[in-house]
Amino acid sequence: MNVSTQNKSQADPHAGQPVLTQGVALADAKAVVILAHGRGADATDILPLGHEFNVPDVAYLAPDAAQNAWYPDRFMEPTEKNEPWLSSALSFLDRVVAQVVDAGIPRERIVLGGFSQGACLTLEYAARNAQRFGGVIAFAGGIIGPDSLPRDYPGSFDGTPVFIGVGDQDHHIPVARSQLSAEVYTRMGAKVDLRVYAGLPHTIIADQVNAGRAIISAAAALS
Repeated sequence: MNVSTQNKSQADPHAGQPVLTQGVALADAKAVVILAHGRGADATDILPLGHEFNVPDVAYLAPDAAQNAWYPDRFMEPTEKNEPWLSSALSFLDRVVAQVVDAGIPRERIVLGGFSQGACLTLEYAARNAQRFGGVIAFAGGIIGPDSLPRDYPGSFDGTPVFIGVGDQDHHIPVARSQLSAEVYTRMGAKVDLRVYAGLPHTIIADQVNAGRAIISAAAALS
């Protein structure tokens, strides 16, 4: 992604971006899934996952990143290299979560999910805002920042189910970073299901979708 100097200087580059929806209305939802798309994609690319999950009475919300990316550099670069885009993206997710909560859906029925750059954003957002969510689903992702960054996030996930799936042939997401994410989340009280797939490149397969479906179904059953 080529980001202009002018856009990099903006305090909130994702401000005013749309949120696409699919499934039932918030007022009728037993659970809500917020999906963050990957780099080079947009909300229309990730919303079809709702059909793949195929859980009834669920609302899907997909925020749309400015210029088809949540932040400009690799997710393991020093975080300052991805600012102000990263902070703007985290704030965008927070606004979407607040919108859902304001509609009467408690956080324990909100599932946060994403693929690739969107999975990294999702994992970082949830870690910074740890509490009992309906679940976290990360298809090929890891928490953001360099290896040297302390991972002393406050809060507790209080048993939140978390799925992290990554292939050992994924050239974008090192397995070690997904493993670190699982360790951090476990330490913070999440129930983590980490699956490392032999021979899998940077993609989503049926086993990952099935794992996500199980988390969403459990969240919907809490209503």
